[in-house]
Amino acid sequence: MKNEAHARIKINQLLIDAGWRFFDHEGGKANILLENHVKITKQEIDAWGNDFEKTKNGSLDFLLVDSDSKPICVLEAKKESLHPLVAKEQARKYAKTVGARYVILSNGIVHYLWDTTKGNPKPIFKFPSPEEIGAIKNWNPDRGSLANEEATVEYIVKVQMPDYAERPEWNGSIEASKDFIWSNGLRFLRHYQLKAIQALQGAVAKGKDRFLFEMATGTGKTLTSAAVIRLFLRTQNARRVLFLVDRLELEDQAWKAFTEYLKPDYTTFIFKEHKSDWRKADILVTTIQSLMHNDKYRYDFSPTDFDLLISDEAHRSISGNARAVFEYFHGYKLGLTATPKDYLKGVDPKKVKENDPREIERRMLRDTYSTFGCEEGDPTFRYSLIDGVKDEYLINPKVLDARTEITTQLLSDEGYAVVVPTEEGDETETFVSRDFEKKFFSEKTNSIFCQTFLENALRDPITNEIGKTIIFAVSQNHARKLTEMLNEFAEQIFPGKYNSDFAVQVTSQVGDAQQMTINFTNNNLSGKTTWLEGYKSCKTRICITVGMMTTGYDCPDLLNICMMRPIFSPADFVQIKGRGTRKNTFEYKFKNELNEEEIIRHDKEIFKLFDFFANCEYFEEKFDYDERLKLPQPRKRNGEGSGGGVDIDKFTTYQPDPLLSLVEEPIGSEGMRIDRELFKKFEDRIIMDDIIKKNVELGDWEQVASHIQYEIFDKPHEYFNLEKIRKAAKIDRKVSIREVVEKIFGIIPKFKSKDELLEEEFDKFISIYPPEEDVNLRALKYFFKAYIVDQDVRKIIETKDFHALQTHPTLTISQFKAVANKYREVIPVYIKDYINLERFAA
Repeated sequence: MKNEAHARIKINQLLIDAGWRFFDHEGGKANILLENHVKITKQEIDAWGNDFEKTKNGSLDFLLVDSDSKPICVLEAKKESLHPLVAKEQARKYAKTVGARYVILSNGIVHYLWDTTKGNPKPIFKFPSPEEIGAIKNWNPDRGSLANEEATVEYIVKVQMPDYAERPEWNGSIEASKDFIWSNGLRFLRHYQLKAIQALQGAVAKGKDRFLFEMATGTGKTLTSAAVIRLFLRTQNARRVLFLVDRLELEDQAWKAFTEYLKPDYTTFIFKEHKSDWRKADILVTTIQSLMHNDKYRYDFSPTDFDLLISDEAHRSISGNARAVFEYFHGYKLGLTATPKDYLKGVDPKKVKENDPREIERRMLRDTYSTFGCEEGDPTFRYSLIDGVKDEYLINPKVLDARTEITTQLLSDEGYAVVVPTEEGDETETFVSRDFEKKFFSEKTNSIFCQTFLENALRDPITNEIGKTIIFAVSQNHARKLTEMLNEFAEQIFPGKYNSDFAVQVTSQVGDAQQMTINFTNNNLSGKTTWLEGYKSCKTRICITVGMMTTGYDCPDLLNICMMRPIFSPADFVQIKGRGTRKNTFEYKFKNELNEEEIIRHDKEIFKLFDFFANCEYFEEKFDYDERLKLPQPRKRNGEGSGGGVDIDKFTTYQPDPLLSLVEEPIGSEGMRIDRELFKKFEDRIIMDDIIKKNVELGDWEQVASHIQYEIFDKPHEYFNLEKIRKAAKIDRKVSIREVVEKIFGIIPKFKSKDELLEEEFDKFISIYPPEEDVNLRALKYFFKAYIVDQDVRKIIETKDFHALQTHPTLTISQFKAVANKYREVIPVYIKDYINLERFAA
């Protein structure tokens, strides 16, 4: 791993890549000058040295000029051993002298852009182009108009139907016009949504440009976001808005909502559907994952493209190194979250392990509040589940504790032990909660889950059939087993009523799964209920999923939610629980014997939350369960009751998913001789495959990988596999099937080298943790890279076996001592949490 200083070479290349010119050529006149507007010669550049070591004080001032040769930006370039910020005041003084508003500070390792009229220097990973600097300069939003715009309850309705108050169906008030409002889909803001907007305006008046709304699931974060978006666009404090989500299904949901609330005044696009004309949109919706993939955000967008960024479920969508996407763009930033920072109040960070999911999530929540300027833990605005219940907008669950003997032992520190017969004799194997349905399987346990649910589920108040339910399973395979089991039970209990439509599997491997979730909400999944003609409810009563219906899924008439899996993320737990909190009125219209229309109405007062794995207790220690269920007692083989436990019927150990692990295989000399031909043959095989072509176009990479894994890899003749392909393409790190296919179809121009990926990861890290002026940046960067690529270094740091660095070839003790104390701790935690080390293995 090289550790040479080349600040001048790096900075020169950054300038050229951004469109700046050292010399006159056909593209235009030189726009990089020295002090006093002196033009640069080739001889002078060479005389500076590779690291500015031949210049006075190891630094140089560049003057960047606009098309009229007027100074627009000062670049203070330093050698690598000097922190760029040490000369920021000197650079600002020079910028003021020449009339330049902007300053770039760089030593080739880290770079900062500074608008000297406001704020502090901000980390950047590349230099702004002349056009981007011009765009920033010409954009002068009015904070006063933003802070003083009056938002009322009709702020969104005025877009949807400007003349609503003049319509004959309007009866003078919201309360008196409910049918009119409902039939036209009008959305009046609630009192707390107005308070959220006013809190944001108050923060703007105080000079803040980052905000965080902590609002419980079901309180209308998307509607509040629409009002905020209108506020910014209407007052011309934003020209374009980026709305980030963390799941594909939420893209479509956000697009529909913003179109419904803000059309015709403003246009909303989903980025993946408008890659060539997205600039025509006022609001652009996309997933954080699509921007992160291959660092697309760096190449498809400039930092000035959006003046307002909104992150839905912020602590998920901008956690870890995804925050680099957020920091890349200039402009105002709003985070939305349903997960309170103090949700893990029962977790003592001193008593949980560093890799405990609760500790990881605690760090994510802490980082989220810090990202939005809320280091003290107080968001810009807060409206909790308790507030929503108190104001009668939301419903609290009735939690049911339902643990079997096996799940109780799986949850214990000791785990659940079984005797496994082997060739050498019986051996004891121990399983823990994370193993359930992945390594350990008990049909009887799953059967008891299903029986317990069916016997205790809330019923539809109109038909008395099982109320609509979502069950969260461990895996797709587990979801399939539960679906089959519940349909079998339904046929026994309700013969002829459902014909295997009682429960359906709704997971990513099921065709039209997304449409199934929509149909479940709209009460037409598998058709209408057969229990009462004319009643609006679907035939299917239960959707069994893994993760598809957690975040942002709206189905107000849900009556039961079952957690048939252990949950380790409080965000997931809050979201799953939140699926049932929305209010609903069950309604049935019919004609009586006198042919008069009658209406039966029942309000949803509670919903049941079945907890089979003590998830509530996991997050809140000794949770006060509302009801403890006595579970059915399976029979022992001798016919006697087992006293409430469950006999293990069988267990299965599943190998890791082959798509998630890349197994190295040695390639003989014959393979080495035909490397180029091998990759070309694989490329031809992939391009001619219609199934792969179709799924690449659809963006279904799971199906692409699965097809290649099972239909192309390790087949006679060529015996293609990832390791052969990697070596044939001369890639110095591991690659995924998706990356190879993207290269073949021209989606990415090349395979990035290991060092290119390391540079990109370091840029993200620096944008999130900008180093102070006294930090040795060269040492910091070298340690960051060494920790990623060398497992011995990681082990030494983790075990604090520092004397081993005395003779270590990658990281010496002196190099480690040069790293600032803070970063010796921050870097290992950051890398373990957010960087996939598998990518950097060779």
